[in-house]
Amino acid sequence: MVVIRTKEEIEKIAAACKITAKVRETVKHAVRPGISTAELDEIAEKMIRELGAEPAFKGYRGYSHATCMSVNYEVVHGIPSDKLLNEGDIIGVDVGVKYRGYFGDSAVTVAAGSISKKAEKLLKITEQALYLAIDQVKPGNHIGDIAFAVESHAKKNGYTVVKDLFGHGIGEALHEDPLVPNYGVPGEGIMLKPGMVFAIEPMLNEGGHEIKTLSDGWTVITRDRKLSAHFEHTVCVTEDGVRILTVEA
Repeated sequence: MVVIRTKEEIEKIAAACKITAKVRETVKHAVRPGISTAELDEIAEKMIRELGAEPAFKGYRGYSHATCMSVNYEVVHGIPSDKLLNEGDIIGVDVGVKYRGYFGDSAVTVAAGSISKKAEKLLKITEQALYLAIDQVKPGNHIGDIAFAVESHAKKNGYTVVKDLFGHGIGEALHEDPLVPNYGVPGEGIMLKPGMVFAIEPMLNEGGHEIKTLSDGWTVITRDRKLSAHFEHTVCVTEDGVRILTVEA
């Protein structure tokens, strides 16, 4: 069931999202060759707790870290470790926050030092796909409009979209209805109404769309081990359009 949030509830979700955005940006700027993904995770958790919130991912289905850190061909859910980032790596930084009973979720893919032109393009197109999808968020549109915006931009630029993972509703739980796929048909799926809150998260692959989960039970990689990028914002449908909640201001 898709929940229509009150204005008061939306502001509570927005407060969690503001913290999420602050942490995301801090970790983003800490990414560099030679730093470990565990160090980045420590930075995130320390900041989340200093801001009076809790890391939403820690303890979720037994997960033991504050963030997910996905490097190169890791699509999502990469587990922070002592592994050091190398010059030319790309890393997906996924942050979730719980604050006063409400959740925020956001992700960005970042370059560690200088990266290849093909990696630069993948990051650029994936971020563009996120904002094209957000442009489709307005009353009367459908989930299919959001999904099609991602898929069509990916295809036009020679990329595939991950079909087995989705964006999602968010609010009093980290994952709620509706599912928000990155492929679809305009005009299909649920109709958007003011008060709906969900996370849109394009995952674009350099190669094929096929993925698999590693033996750790979390890390999702591209089957062909080609690069993948992931961007995510939590948004709210307003009376006249959309409000991006995972921003600092």
